[in-house]
Amino acid sequence: MAEAWTPVPAGLRLDVRLTPKAGRDEVSGLGDGPEGPVLKVRVRAVPEDGKANAALIATVADWLGLPKSSLALASGGKSRNKALLLNGDPEALVARIRARLAGSRSPKE
Repeated sequence: MAEAWTPVPAGLRLDVRLTPKAGRDEVSGLGDGPEGPVLKVRVRAVPEDGKANAALIATVADWLGLPKSSLALASGGKSRNKALLLNGDPEALVARIRARLAGSRSPKE
């Protein structure tokens, strides 16, 4: 089964589908992207001057309980489909993501 993340030498690459100008900042679960699974993230920020990208990093960092400095935008600066680089131990990061996804699932999923 494909995942929304891939281990890389520095940590983990996380594929994301960003929705700017949302009602609130949140990670809303997994979804389908153009090249496979993605983590769906919504932010209130507008997509101008890097505001939505900064909000994306802050939202995902907060969701995972990581410092913002351990996340970086790897690709997709001007696209809704992005990739984040999470620095750290890939196994620990995957475990953290899976735990958060398991805790955020609604009964309908």
